[in-house]
Amino acid sequence: MNTPFDDKPRRPGLLASLRASFLTGLVVIAPIGLTIWLIWTMFGWVDGFVLPLIPDQFNPEAYIGINLRGLGVIFFLVFTILVGWVAKGLIGRSLIRFAETLVERTPVVRTIYSGIKQIAETVFAQSERSFEKACLVQYPRKGIWAIGFISTQAKGEVLDRAETMGGLMSVFVPTTPNPTSGS
Repeated sequence: MNTPFDDKPRRPGLLASLRASFLTGLVVIAPIGLTIWLIWTMFGWVDGFVLPLIPDQFNPEAYIGINLRGLGVIFFLVFTILVGWVAKGLIGRSLIRFAETLVERTPVVRTIYSGIKQIAETVFAQSERSFEKACLVQYPRKGIWAIGFISTQAKGEVLDRAETMGGLMSVFVPTTPNPTSGS
């Protein structure tokens, strides 16, 4: 957190940088991974009917023969950090943009990917600067003002479908547990 008296913002340490790269990697990997997982599950459902008809000698598990548990978790963590690190760079951003244009042209995958991507961005892409600025919002009705905290710029479907003249911000309005406010 920065104070008004700080001359320069502090540079994040190694752990903060790894955490940021890991979260960026999750935002990139989660929509892709979940899309692949859903498609893979559908393929597995079909395989459940087809594989019993195939002879055992063509089963891939018979050739590998080794099952090392826990090693996959280590590879996943390293891979996610590397993907996040690459995705934050210019080449990574351009590759992601190119891949997303390809996904947008694929009918079924487009729907699955865009929904999962919006969820991942909402959950994982929380910046450290969220909730630093306060604002006033007319809530719960016109003429009554409540304090809110600006979280992010509005994006995605909210930004596309909103009929406003200016920019939109996402604002968190803390309320007491109340069934009418959704808390």
